[in-house]
Amino acid sequence: MAEPTERDPLIKRPVAQANTGEPDTKRRLGPLEISASNRRGILTGIWLATFLGSLNLTLVPTMMPSISSDFQKFHQASWLGTAYLLATCTFTPLYGRLCNVMGRRGANHTAIVFAAVGTIGCGLARNMESLIVARFIAGIGGGGLFTTSSIIVSDMYTLRDRGLIQGFASCFNGLGMGLGGPFGGVITDLLGWRAAFLLQVPLFVVAFLLTQYNIRYVTPGKSKSTKEVLKRIDYFGSLTLLIAVGSLLMFLSTRYNESLPWSNARVIAPLTLGVVFFLAFLVVELFIAPEPVMAPAMLRQKIPVLVSISNFLVGACNFSVTYFFPMWFQVVTLESASTAGLHLMPNSVSMSTGSVFAGWVMHRTGRFKMLNLTFGIFPSIGATLISFMREDSGPIQSWLSIIPLGFGNAVVLQTMLIALLANLPESHMAVGTGFGQLFRGIGQVGGVAISSAIFQSRLDSELRKRFQFPGAEELIMQIRRNSALVRTLEPEQQRDARDSYAIALKTVYIFAACATFTAYCVRLPIPDMDLDKAHARRRQSAALAEARREQGAVASSSTTPPESTSATETETEQDEAEPTATPRPNAGERRQRRRRLSTFESTDGPTMDLESDEVGSAREVLPQSGTN
Repeated sequence: MAEPTERDPLIKRPVAQANTGEPDTKRRLGPLEISASNRRGILTGIWLATFLGSLNLTLVPTMMPSISSDFQKFHQASWLGTAYLLATCTFTPLYGRLCNVMGRRGANHTAIVFAAVGTIGCGLARNMESLIVARFIAGIGGGGLFTTSSIIVSDMYTLRDRGLIQGFASCFNGLGMGLGGPFGGVITDLLGWRAAFLLQVPLFVVAFLLTQYNIRYVTPGKSKSTKEVLKRIDYFGSLTLLIAVGSLLMFLSTRYNESLPWSNARVIAPLTLGVVFFLAFLVVELFIAPEPVMAPAMLRQKIPVLVSISNFLVGACNFSVTYFFPMWFQVVTLESASTAGLHLMPNSVSMSTGSVFAGWVMHRTGRFKMLNLTFGIFPSIGATLISFMREDSGPIQSWLSIIPLGFGNAVVLQTMLIALLANLPESHMAVGTGFGQLFRGIGQVGGVAISSAIFQSRLDSELRKRFQFPGAEELIMQIRRNSALVRTLEPEQQRDARDSYAIALKTVYIFAACATFTAYCVRLPIPDMDLDKAHARRRQSAALAEARREQGAVASSSTTPPESTSATETETEQDEAEPTATPRPNAGERRQRRRRLSTFESTDGPTMDLESDEVGSAREVLPQSGTN
């Protein structure tokens, strides 16, 4: 018998098919076997989609004045950004599951369709309420674009190459975030704010067609029908998370943005709902959901927990600065909105550079620990430099102080993704990616909400110190709700308002510095790994699991009754049956019914049943990939 080579597939055809002697004429290539041109087509499609998703993250702030003037509802304008982030936070983890049960292409197309439909809805909205709903729909797809992109790249490249490719992917993310503000401002001035949304639609169509044509590789697994897909989605978990996060955002808005007293029902009710539904979310995920969006097994492992905490704090830091850095130049130094938005460009360029640099270093060295230790402290330095800005700071500090923050956070996100994947079995890669994105998404929306509460609270305190005359209360509320009003004030009042904004903004920057420094401390216990050995160990583990499965299939086929259709179907039926005290012949103790953690998906999946307990349960401790 010929010795196996590295070109031989790890997952062989089922025993039943192999015994027929029929040639496998319809066999499709695996993700590591596809051609270079096929890979380029896939990357072009998914990166174009993620560019559009990033663009929509920072598109709206520069268009808010025009949108608010059209609808005359400035007090609701902040929800245009919050609705997008809330949807991203809530629905992003589901795409890890959807990549398993729908397939990589199906999950990616679902994200593209939601993002495109939401974008069209934004361009055609006739009132502020419908625009907020459309932004929420776009956010459902926007978060999925990032998750499915990461999973598809993880399919096609080894751990060592994956960091470099993800670095290039982050260039498109950074480019989208950097161009969002300027693009929104320019298009709004030339064609109106609706055009800024509608012009994206053809690009979504191109991304859809590219992925439709190119994503045709096979991953081990058995396809599921639409009915099975719908049954396996964690609706209750997503709903409780949505209500919990949304309620807490409402609480922060009413208590700090609107300064309502603690005794007000609009403060107490959302706070109570947020706490109750957050506890309900934990109960659902830990004990009820068949396939939870937050796999409890990962909560019992050190490295996934540490990576998730780091993702939360990094997301909070990034979005605290992203949303409040331009305000310094627009209100404190009285620069134009377009110029204020351009101050974020160095951050986007540094993020792209940092991502590629981190990927290149991991590709060359096969390690990530020293890279993280060295550059992981940069965000704290950057946020501290920003907090030291003054009104008369020169161009070096005002334009370049944000660079260490963007560069360092990009390195951190790249290394933490690789650290997470290197410490998980290959079968849990999709769900692990969604797990990490869940906490990053919560950090993003939490960062905006918490920093907004800190900013409004400190701003209110500083304004009250400076404005102490009859009728000042109404003026203070107007200044807090409309930063553009500062330009119209009398010189003395304008000076006091600008100083108040400066102190409040510095408080936000200090919060960002503390968050990212805490994240650095959290990452210290994460061990280093040799990525080549980790990848080989993951592949070997997958091969051993498949070998055990095939041995089980052979044993089952020898005892299958004549009326049974296949060994796989018989095993699935037995798994779904109620447990008994009688041992099964040749099968050891009978496996009890339990909630499972799906692994892979295939478009024509001829091999492994995703529901099989052979690959592990969501309620069990996941096998470690090992450390080295």
